[in-house]
Amino acid sequence: MQLFLMDGSPNGRIKCSLDNWVGKVYLIPRTEITRSKDRPELAQTGIYLLFGTDTETGDAFLYAGQARERKNGNGVLARVAEHLSEEKLNYFTHAILIIDSDNSFGPTEISYLENAFYQQALAADRVKAVNSNDPSPGNVTEEKKAALDEFISTAKILIGSLGHRVFDAVDDAKSVTQASSRSASPGAEPLLFLNSAGATGSGRQTTDGFVILKGAQLRADMTHSAPESARKNREKFADRISDSGELIRDTLFTSPSAASDFLTGSSTSGKVLWKTSDGITLRDLEQAELKATTTNL
Repeated sequence: MQLFLMDGSPNGRIKCSLDNWVGKVYLIPRTEITRSKDRPELAQTGIYLLFGTDTETGDAFLYAGQARERKNGNGVLARVAEHLSEEKLNYFTHAILIIDSDNSFGPTEISYLENAFYQQALAADRVKAVNSNDPSPGNVTEEKKAALDEFISTAKILIGSLGHRVFDAVDDAKSVTQASSRSASPGAEPLLFLNSAGATGSGRQTTDGFVILKGAQLRADMTHSAPESARKNREKFADRISDSGELIRDTLFTSPSAASDFLTGSSTSGKVLWKTSDGITLRDLEQAELKATTTNL
């Protein structure tokens, strides 16, 4: 994989490619969209993803779109530039543009790609997809579908390498299962359990924090000592909590304590409350791991 810093800076535009792959992925900050019009390859047909964050809620947003090459010479970059004046998309700070080297995508293929990226972002559940309508999947043959799915799989690796893991499941164990062809994927952390103050659930540490798996049961009320972050998380993830207090989707938190605070509605130490099925705390697991590593050095 090759990362080319188009402006000589990791904060600027980045072109990402892979040997023997027909695609190219570009990461372009919002401020550099109009300055990129000198790139002829970005005047062709392509897919684009707009990323940003809601300043009030902190939610990460994603908009997936497509653009076809036009008779006036405009293509995917010009379509992204049009969004700069749309108030509803003011949140976006970066755009990722995905093209193929020989500009071979027709209307059917580009519709399939747009729908697939959108649907897979929804399934991963890391960001809030803000398309007003579900993109049409088009109608491709099974042979073409197989080729496009292979293209998508590779593009997702490059997009993740650019810092946007929007297509990876929040539970690393599921990411490893879904990406079994990638032998370099890290192994999943052990499954841990919590049973405290009327709250129960399972989860594990991930490369991004700590994920509580769906099916966890939240304590109904919150204590006076509950941290403000726990109260905000209860509000933030209200749509993931059933009327009976059950978590209905895997949910990612910044730390084990943030996860246990959320479940118990109180101030907790996640490294003490999260335990293996044998009752070993997360703290003891980490200490044993550290000791084993030190011994082998």
